[in-house]
Amino acid sequence: MNLWQRFSHFFGLRRLSRVANRLSPLTLGRSLRLLKRPISLFLVGIGLSLAIAACSPSETTEGGSASGDSSRPIELTLVSYAVTQAAYEQIIPLFNEQWQAEHNGQEVIFDQSYGGSGSQTRAVIDGLEADIVALALALDTQKIEEAGLIESGWEEEAPNGSIVHTSVAALVTREGNPKAVQGWQDLTKEDVAVVTANPKTSGGARWNFLALWGAITQTGGDDAAALDYVTQVYGKVPVLPRDAREATDVFFKQGQGDVLINYENEVLLARLNGEELPYVIPDVNISIDNPIAVVDTNVDKHSTREAAEAFVQFLFTPAAQREFAKVGFRPVEETVKAEVANDYPEVKTLFTVDDFGGWDEIQAKFFDDGAIFDQLQAGA
Repeated sequence: MNLWQRFSHFFGLRRLSRVANRLSPLTLGRSLRLLKRPISLFLVGIGLSLAIAACSPSETTEGGSASGDSSRPIELTLVSYAVTQAAYEQIIPLFNEQWQAEHNGQEVIFDQSYGGSGSQTRAVIDGLEADIVALALALDTQKIEEAGLIESGWEEEAPNGSIVHTSVAALVTREGNPKAVQGWQDLTKEDVAVVTANPKTSGGARWNFLALWGAITQTGGDDAAALDYVTQVYGKVPVLPRDAREATDVFFKQGQGDVLINYENEVLLARLNGEELPYVIPDVNISIDNPIAVVDTNVDKHSTREAAEAFVQFLFTPAAQREFAKVGFRPVEETVKAEVANDYPEVKTLFTVDDFGGWDEIQAKFFDDGAIFDQLQAGA
């Protein structure tokens, strides 16, 4: 095994590539020319190690101290969507406790930002230097990847395809459920008005749209039948709010509509806050999968990769998964799933974005300009 192979084996090809990318062209060139000289493998190893060490941060950068310096805290910026805040406020202290025990008392300080998933995505692309993004749907994470901030293959860098928790769609009704709404089929009743956000501007509303479409196509219907059904439902939507939070305000504060299409976790979180919302979980439903990812460009700039990756891994531990479950998310870690199984109704037919061909196909078919949703709106 030659020297390059030894380093590749030790660091992993991807990590070594990142190190090499940080070397200046002059330093890298000199290091590579050393490999051709007839000197001992020992001296070559020392020379290359010194070059790598020279480009590794040993002092505090704008993102915080390097992980090797336990005398100064590390700063991480977590950017997520609004309803995750209650969970992360409990998880972060647990992570810090573990990190400090393993790193001589070093503290990790989190700058946290919460808002609509689409808005958060745009903010990161426009310059919000997130180290970690926890967004409502993988399509938003893919947009950050396409902007060159996240390396391809991020889905494979954490357990469960980097899906950190899930949910399903819920139908929230008025007190006593006066319109007797029991499932998707009741949304086309003549006297039922529906509230949902605009899927052109809201990530959550895209889940709602896919749940409606899949209620037909995943039970034997074809695209024509699905289009007819979804057209009927959106014909009963009096207004399309910009995002899920505005849709909730339209339903509760403005009193519009008989049914609000929402996330199960939002309903359960409201219950924790003392609000008992009557709701139905349709037995044909979509798995609302929420991803987590490290923003490669920013963690390398801030010298925070080790802590950021450790935090992402920590989110899949039973301790963190229990905190997600407490605020209404369906956990993905098997032991915690078993612990809370009675808290979540079983969904008989649960489909995923893969049943639609993945997010690229979904975007092109349903949500691009001129695609099915625009056609539906034009017809209405």
